[in-house]
Amino acid sequence: MTVGARWQQELEAPTTGFFTVFAEQLAEPDGLRDGVREAVKALVPRIDWEAYQPHLPHGILGLRAVLRLKPLLAERSFLRMLAIQLHMAAHEGRRPAPVHAQALAAKGSGLWRNLEAFIQSRRPGLAFAEAQGFESPGAQDFQRLGVLTATDMANVGHKAVVCDHFADLHGQLDQPRATGRRLFGLAAWVVATPEDTFWARRAAKRLGDAEISVPWTPPTLDAAAWEMQVRELCDLGLVALLDAFTARLKAGQGGGDTLAALVLAASEKQLDARRDLEGKTAWTYVYLATLARARPTDPRVWGQAAALVNLFPTDEPEDRVRPTAISEPSAGALTDAVLDAEPALAMGHALGLVRGGHAEAALGALAEAATRNDPTFNHAHQTLAIAAAADLLPHLPPSAQEAMLTALAKSLANSQGSGDLGRLADRVLA
Repeated sequence: MTVGARWQQELEAPTTGFFTVFAEQLAEPDGLRDGVREAVKALVPRIDWEAYQPHLPHGILGLRAVLRLKPLLAERSFLRMLAIQLHMAAHEGRRPAPVHAQALAAKGSGLWRNLEAFIQSRRPGLAFAEAQGFESPGAQDFQRLGVLTATDMANVGHKAVVCDHFADLHGQLDQPRATGRRLFGLAAWVVATPEDTFWARRAAKRLGDAEISVPWTPPTLDAAAWEMQVRELCDLGLVALLDAFTARLKAGQGGGDTLAALVLAASEKQLDARRDLEGKTAWTYVYLATLARARPTDPRVWGQAAALVNLFPTDEPEDRVRPTAISEPSAGALTDAVLDAEPALAMGHALGLVRGGHAEAALGALAEAATRNDPTFNHAHQTLAIAAAADLLPHLPPSAQEAMLTALAKSLANSQGSGDLGRLADRVLA
């Protein structure tokens, strides 16, 4: 049996030899790329997506995050992270026969008018089948799906994130046709599931009939102005928050300042997150990173982002963990503090690195810590959050960078799980 056939077999029915076969696949020409392609092709029709509704499993979604973090990691760490993410995807809930077997056998016509009709009528199975008829879906097709679901915040914004991440994953895999159809089909399936436009409609009510567009301009406000917005985002109820937030957009506030305020508020919420909500709260960064990449001009989209940040609880400042003062912060010590579940120490090293002009080193240290954690334990939230931080970092002023990375250091230290799977992968991949 060829290496490719053994890899397909492991994807179909994973065994204790999963990492060994993955290592063999890596040794093949273009083995990494082809191995991930094959995983997407094999797993998308096998996973029981309906059983997870209204949620979504993060095994395949997390693959884009792993590839995004590759530049920040040593090769061994990157391969460890990829191996355990693929292992997570291969072990997610299956059904006895492929969920879309009929759709795979009889492709749709590949027409946008049909696909849009199935999405609007909330028929995800037919949307998947129609998407399989697209000969070679590209970034513009995923983006068009994203536009269709821009004001739909079902499952706290997963639809927009799926369209964005799958477009990027497709590109990083060199846009293979068969894999692209699977990713496009799954994105269409997710978009066609029941919608939730409550927040967008609340924002639209306050925006009225005025033609308002949010320009993408760099951040220009000072710390006091952002702090005022953070207090609104964190402390007000939804009605009062949207009143204040939409008033700022009407007054012409641009995307850069709006994003900075949202990240600062999201970081405060992250500091206040209970241990059991660390991952769910960190999802806010994932959604905000999607906005940073898409740069929407629709004020309703920014309004629902504000509502998402506001959703999570806020505590009193005196109840928060405080960073330990560190005289000589280092990336290695930051990783160790996270793995030792020392949030105050981890925050101190992250804060010191960022203030010393080494935000990228702090991000890399957090990424390294995430490679040691079984993604199944935390639903891949660590991987997704650190990749989101990598996307957000270039768009943020120093104060927001500092707040985000310090909050994520606390979050990762507070959500440590088993590292046994990573050590097993290391032994084989070495």
